[in-house]
Amino acid sequence: MTKTKIQKVMAVVALAAITVANFSAVSAATQIGTGSVTGSGAFDTAIMWDDNFPGTASGAVANVKIKARVNPTLNMSISVEEIDLGVLAAGVASTGSLFLEIGTNAKSGVSITARSQSGGLTNTGDAAIQINDLVADGLAESYTWESAINGTDDSSSPAFAAENTTGDGLNTAVEINENATEYNVYTTNKGEATNLEDDVEFIVSAQAEAETPAGDYEDYVTFTVTGNF
Repeated sequence: MTKTKIQKVMAVVALAAITVANFSAVSAATQIGTGSVTGSGAFDTAIMWDDNFPGTASGAVANVKIKARVNPTLNMSISVEEIDLGVLAAGVASTGSLFLEIGTNAKSGVSITARSQSGGLTNTGDAAIQINDLVADGLAESYTWESAINGTDDSSSPAFAAENTTGDGLNTAVEINENATEYNVYTTNKGEATNLEDDVEFIVSAQAEAETPAGDYEDYVTFTVTGNF
């Protein structure tokens, strides 16, 4: 009985010794070097050898960054330097227009606004006389702006959208009688390439009345483009 017990104990001890030896053989490794980034200890990683011949050694350096930059671009092209409405006839609206083209890599698109510098078509000989819908000069006429967005866009994004309705939008004709408002001509949500001067049409209309004083009239427009990068 005693001999049998001793033999079992010895067998268990032998098996344990073999297991430990095998585990040590599998898990044994020696650091033989370091993976590093010059000038920075934050990347230091041990390179371990498996203690075998033939054998292998390996280590990994993680989080080495690769970076690049694309600079922003934004261009606005206006088709002409002036809109000539010609000779205004009493009671008849005269209309003219120009086209604006945008090219940009702004990821959230752009907005174009237009602001009158004088608040009406102003008589060049007497700034108190204006063609607009106000009666400050004794006579109400009409002077309007409107914009029309091209149905075909220059963007490669299927999510591209353009509008002219937000805020003081020019989706319909708006009477111009002051010089502070930035009217929304064109607003988009994605970048777009430059093609021709056809992204949006800016339309001006004016109508004189029978008693509108004779003379030359003019207004100047400031177009402002803002990219949302």
